[in-house]
Formats: sequence, structure tokens, C-alpha cells
Amino acid sequence: MTDSEYHEKTSAVLASVEQAVDRYLQDDVVDIDAHRTGGLLELGFPNGSKIVLNTQPPLHELWMAARSGGYHYKFSNGRWLDREGREFFEALSASASEQAGVAVKFAPPA
Repeated sequence: MTDSEYHEKTSAVLASVEQAVDRYLQDDVVDIDAHRTGGLLELGFPNGSKIVLNTQPPLHELWMAARSGGYHYKFSNGRWLDREGREFFEALSASASEQAGVAVKFAPPA
């Protein structure tokens, strides 16, 4: 993957997460505060916990830090996967649901 492709893919991922957070807020599902600075997106939950998503351009990775731990994802076969083969959006959905106290789901950009 080229640097340009990496930046395009990670920008789409972060935008997709932001759009989902906006929908949850608009639909009054849960109040998740999203704050983005460049390649870093911080999600704040009502209980005070956070999930931080961070791009790592030199490594072409996407990182997630949540209560459950820290995870590194590489783009492979059309999906962001960690070393154990766990998919980014599944992991984000599980962590966010746990921290939000309600079921929330995040999906790859269309």
C-alpha cells in the first residue's frame, strides 16, 4: 500500500466512526463525545472512559486504545486486522458497547 492509499483508507475509517457517533447522538442512543485532531480520534463515554483511535503512518497501522487494551491493525485483504486476526470494526464495536453500556455498532466505510 502506498502512503497515499494508507492516508485515504485511514481518513475514511475515522470519518466513518465520526458519522456513526453523530447518528448515535442524533438518535439519542448514547452520548459519545468525539474529538478529532489530524489522525487521532478520541471517543469519550458518559462513564468518563475513553477510546483513542490513532493512525500510525510510518507503520501503515491503525491503533486502538480502549479499557480492554491496546491493539494494532494492519490493512490486509480489504480489512483492518490485528495480529490475532481480529477485525478492527468488530473490536471497536465490542469495546464501545462495553464502555457505553449500550450496544453500538461500527462498520467499515461504504
